Amino acid sequence: MSETVLPNDDLQSTPAASEPSATTPGKRSGNGLAVLALLLGAAGVAVGGWGVWQVRQLQGAEQGQGQYLQSLSEKTQALQLREQQISAQLAKLPAADELEDRRRLVAQLQGDQQRLSQRLETILGASRKDWRLAEAEHLLRLASLRLSALQDVVSARALVQGADDILREQSDPGAFAAREQLAKSLATLNSVQQPDRTGLFLKLAAQRELVQQLSAQSPEFNSDADALGALTADGDGASRWSQWWAEMSKYFQIDFDVDDNVRPLLAGQSLNQLRLALSLTIEQAQWAALNGEAKVYTQALDDARSVLLANFNPDNPQSKAMLDSLNALAEEPVSVVVPDLADSLSAVQAYLERRHLPAEEAKP
Repeated sequence: MSETVLPNDDLQSTPAASEPSATTPGKRSGNGLAVLALLLGAAGVAVGGWGVWQVRQLQGAEQGQGQYLQSLSEKTQALQLREQQISAQLAKLPAADELEDRRRLVAQLQGDQQRLSQRLETILGASRKDWRLAEAEHLLRLASLRLSALQDVVSARALVQGADDILREQSDPGAFAAREQLAKSLATLNSVQQPDRTGLFLKLAAQRELVQQLSAQSPEFNSDADALGALTADGDGASRWSQWWAEMSKYFQIDFDVDDNVRPLLAGQSLNQLRLALSLTIEQAQWAALNGEAKVYTQALDDARSVLLANFNPDNPQSKAMLDSLNALAEEPVSVVVPDLADSLSAVQAYLERRHLPAEEAKP
């Protein structure tokens, strides 16, 4: 068993330490050191944490800089590739001297084109009126042709009006005589009534369709058999005779006192031929109506009415209605007396000739 041997100084100080008044300050200083040590430890921990945070921040910044440097490297590569492409395109371009020559040629070409446009505008400014006047002359020629060939009053009126509008656009007092003659032609054309040829054609076409429906009306005989039967008693021999005679009279009858001509009933091929003949005459009237042939139109309708009266029963309602329609159509005009536009054409031509004469010769 070992015991710790204290020195004398310690032995001597032991009684003193056991005193209450002497030990209180010593305990207080020990507690202060412990608190100081704890504070120093906490400060060390805080300093260590702050250092770790700074290290992590530096690592994050370094990583961001690395990514930024990588993006800069990619952009640098793209710029280098673009620079190579531009260099290749620039290598294909001509030299500066050649570009200067081309620029000078383009400027010269633009100047020549501008001068040519001005000269062309000057020439066209003088000839545009002549073109319009030539168009007016052409319109008058076309109007005269429409009147002479087709008797088309409406189209001729529009063409003459167009020629007058062209002369009005010129604002030239020298066109007074030509416009005066055109006004007379327009007044004459306005007084002419245009026949309704299309309407006549359609009406005749409707009559042609009705031709196939025409049929001869069967004659009906008036017999006295019914009167005889009424006078005779039933069951008598005379009554049977009257009945037999009434039945037979439906099929034939002999009349010795008749004065009118008896015509046979139309049937079969003969009836078809007559219908075809009537249809052809109406078709001829249609052609004459469209072409303004008054003589042909009148003759065709006369032939149609003759066929209808000679071969079909006029008492038939269909035949009678067609005859009335043909009579009404025969009164319709198909041709007109068209005016002559020669004076208007001559006046416009004279005006054109005066425009091309020198100023001294153009004076009256």
